[in-house]
Amino acid sequence: MNQTKRYEDIAIGDCATFAKTISESDVYLYAGIVGDFNPMHINAQVAEQGMFEKRVAHGMISAGLISAILGTQLPGPGTVYLGQELSFKAPVYFGDTVTARCEVVEKREDKPIMRLSTVVHKQDGTEVLTGVATVMKKDPAPAQ
Repeated sequence: MNQTKRYEDIAIGDCATFAKTISESDVYLYAGIVGDFNPMHINAQVAEQGMFEKRVAHGMISAGLISAILGTQLPGPGTVYLGQELSFKAPVYFGDTVTARCEVVEKREDKPIMRLSTVVHKQDGTEVLTGVATVMKKDPAPAQ
């Protein structure tokens, strides 16, 4: 049975969260997938000399948690990502637990398109990134 909400049942103010502890493996796997081997992420000796003084996770890993919410929770399966504005506020270090939160702030009546505020916080409340996502919610066809 499909538990996915239909577009018409999603309301302004609806929100969802997703949390993950960022591991060294996450960073290395991400670097390998996208090809971003910036030493600030993978080389402890170089990172010690940089502005963060130790290795940091790629910012897009935190942004990816927003995508996880959009595609699985709110709006959920059938969601098409149309755009994302992001502002990175603070670094995420290996071992940090980050929680992404998406909240519906606008819905169009003429098309199944909505905007959601997006924010990611670390375990201590530090804001890691903020932004706004624009998505289209394609409802599944009714069962025959």
